[in-house]
Amino acid sequence: MKVDANLDVSSLAAITASAADLDRAGYDGLWASESAHDPFLPLPAAALESRRAELGTSIAVAFARTPMTVAYAAHDLQAYTEGRFLLGLGSQVKPHIERRFSMPWSHPAPRMREFISALHAIWDSWESGAALNFRGDYYQHTLMTPFFSPPPSGYPRPKVILAAVGETMSRVAGEVADGIFLHGFTTERYIREVTVPAVGAGLAASGRSRSEFAVAHLALIATGRTQEEAKAAQQAVRHQIAFYGSTPAYKPVLELHHWGDLADELHRLSRSSRDDKWEAMAGLVGDEVLNTFAVVAEPSQVAAELARRFGGLADRLKFYAPYHSDRAMWDEIRAGIAAATQT
Repeated sequence: MKVDANLDVSSLAAITASAADLDRAGYDGLWASESAHDPFLPLPAAALESRRAELGTSIAVAFARTPMTVAYAAHDLQAYTEGRFLLGLGSQVKPHIERRFSMPWSHPAPRMREFISALHAIWDSWESGAALNFRGDYYQHTLMTPFFSPPPSGYPRPKVILAAVGETMSRVAGEVADGIFLHGFTTERYIREVTVPAVGAGLAASGRSRSEFAVAHLALIATGRTQEEAKAAQQAVRHQIAFYGSTPAYKPVLELHHWGDLADELHRLSRSSRDDKWEAMAGLVGDEVLNTFAVVAEPSQVAAELARRFGGLADRLKFYAPYHSDRAMWDEIRAGIAAATQT
């Protein structure tokens, strides 16, 4: 199982320093996310200071862009990183696409299937020199002249890792992507009973096998070296579970565990005018829910529990710890996972 980490993208100096440090520490993938920063821009700097780790976007919002703009960025990054680039894509949600990015929203799963298919068509055109003639319901790319066509990078086309929660988008990942990003708001049971079968159906439709596909998991973890740190970590993770659980799109995860009423109550509270609503919501996340969604353990036990839950399910793992913690502790856990999942 590969273990990944997020780059520090707060400044150019932070990007290069964290890339060198994390690469040296043995992390397998270094990721830049799209929240308050562009996910593509940090990666050339990170490539200069890393030698072995893969570099990727975690994630870039597909529907804020066009397949052509993403194709150019990904093609260049595959060359700059000497074949180490991973294109992580996600759909985001309707309000952000329409109101933050001022872009059209419609039928996210079919649109994403077409978006990735268009990327493949564009890259294939650049590689082979064949005419570009992609005609879909959402995207049409029919013009590519030699002046605008970059030369082949000399590396395979970038692998696309698609973020998905529900069955439909998970199937799309299996059909057209090279891997799937599992949301932090998931459980071992949901992965086994919902995600894996959906991905499998997509792989079957595309004529591919599981060995050609990567499952990347963002694992919620509540741990600390002291009782005080552990307690604070657990409370922070309860808040995170409550926040995600209040989103209607994620209700099926809770419903699988017969916690649909909790989802409804979290959603109701999130829309209330109570000053203490976030604390009240976290208070609804009991120990059973906490331990189902997160690995709650002492640092020395985290690696073994992650391997027990997700060994054989996930090909790569990233720690999701929404609280202040000691970086050295995570390095020790990373080494423990490498030892526990070594084949």
